[in-house]
Amino acid sequence: MAGEITSVGVIGLGTMGAGIVEVFARNGVEVLAVEISEEALERGRATLAGSTDRAVARGRLTAEQRDALLGRVRFVVGLAALSDVDLVVEAVPERLDLKRRVFGELDRICRPDTILATNTSSLSVTEISVATSRPRQVVGLHFFNPAPVMKLVEVVRTVVTAAEVVDAVEALCARLGKVAVTIADRAGFIANALLFGYLNQAVELFESRYATREDLDAAMRLGAGLPMGPLALLDLIGLDTAYEILDTMYRRGGRNRRHAPVPLIRQMVTAGLLGRKSGRGFYTYQRPGSGVVVPDETTPPVVEPAVPVPVGETPTASGGGAARGPVGLVGAGPLADALAEIFAAAGHRVVTLTGEESELTPLAEVDLVVEAVADDPQVKRALFARLDQVCRPGTVFATTTSVLPVIDLAMASGRPADVVGLHFPRPVGERQLVEVARTVRSSVEAVAAARTFGVGLGRTVVVCADRPGYVVDALLFPYLNDAIRMLEASYATVEDIDHAMRLGCAYPVGPFELLDEVGLDVALEVQRSVYRATREPGLAPAPLLEQLVTVGHLGRGTGRGFREWTVSS
Repeated sequence: MAGEITSVGVIGLGTMGAGIVEVFARNGVEVLAVEISEEALERGRATLAGSTDRAVARGRLTAEQRDALLGRVRFVVGLAALSDVDLVVEAVPERLDLKRRVFGELDRICRPDTILATNTSSLSVTEISVATSRPRQVVGLHFFNPAPVMKLVEVVRTVVTAAEVVDAVEALCARLGKVAVTIADRAGFIANALLFGYLNQAVELFESRYATREDLDAAMRLGAGLPMGPLALLDLIGLDTAYEILDTMYRRGGRNRRHAPVPLIRQMVTAGLLGRKSGRGFYTYQRPGSGVVVPDETTPPVVEPAVPVPVGETPTASGGGAARGPVGLVGAGPLADALAEIFAAAGHRVVTLTGEESELTPLAEVDLVVEAVADDPQVKRALFARLDQVCRPGTVFATTTSVLPVIDLAMASGRPADVVGLHFPRPVGERQLVEVARTVRSSVEAVAAARTFGVGLGRTVVVCADRPGYVVDALLFPYLNDAIRMLEASYATVEDIDHAMRLGCAYPVGPFELLDEVGLDVALEVQRSVYRATREPGLAPAPLLEQLVTVGHLGRGTGRGFREWTVSS
């Protein structure tokens, strides 16, 4: 019977293993830190010392606490020293054959009641467990990097893991100040299954030249509020590690194409472009192991901020076609109201119309018209045709839609070279980002004018091709859809999935909290548009999402979505 865990061994002292050692020792647990050789042991010792020294420098530990922490760690070479510990956590490289060999050895060395845990992030805990004669004593214990900081631990039970083993590990996590989410043995568990589908899709967009690396990363940081952009995060994780995780999840997870590694990842691994660890991945770094990005041959030139052009003054060619001239805004409702306020605050005179007027002649004087009417293709096309009759040549037409093809509206206007997409991610008043979509017919001048306009609003501007979702929604909503499918399959609860993404990936909110805030009807509309553009089966809206929308459970606004909410009167 498993009791309270008081002594622990950790095998493998790379970044993750050393971090796990630090977590245990910080919380008063005696730790045996094990490596394969003296050289590897010294590297692990240096990693732990460096981490704890940084914690002292940042005021997170006192020097006395650091010394006490290090005093609880004994460094040894070889597995024999683990014969009498209560728990062993394996953190060796992500290779099934290696992990099975390690567990076979541990089975012979450790006490019969010792719990054997693997920190694998993608391999089958079940396949690892059957390398021992005690599969009931084997459990997954997946920490997140950096382990001393991230609060989540995924506890992975197999079909034969003893209940008392799970209880003992959950109790240990609580003593460590971690939040344990207990789940079944499935490829990627919660966090990686959701995270890596999103990362893989971001690489696909980059590979297809849909947007630059800088714009992809800026879009998800500023437009979705994520702590890092997807390509910068892949460089941190390591492209080789990412490839192995994706490939394993693809093979073990029912061949879900969301997890089929994009060819570019394999090519970069083959070329030795592994990310920070090699000094170059999607970005180039000061040196191997450094997090400092340095310019390379694909770094875009620094663009000086646009010089404001007074209202009524003709903009210069260098300033762009719509830098500070009067702006037309067509639409009614919350989005149009928010945009009118943003445009006016930036110094523009705003000519506002609802789009239902019989005459649009007030727009004849403006350099830029921003359309924010309902996402009805017939209404939008009719409006763009009317704009062509009223506006002077060279006026830029911008649509705020993120679900309709911009090119359809551009062709309806009769002047497709002057039409771009101009999307303001939700919530419009908070996100400091503007997405500009260029169609196959958009002129360089129109795109430049839209970019200058966005910069003049004090926002970061990213440019992408014309595809539903632009960057932010094209990456964000498929991730949310994946979370719904995970819930639909009864793999984890709403609370556990939200915990996993907030605490394991440092996302500002969990996927279901975000869905209820955005509105399930909005999510379904965006996801349908993304799916229609590609017909990729993995992007089809989850049936559960469609069902909730059908019965009117749309989220916070209606009082019920994935959770129940109090609707303010």
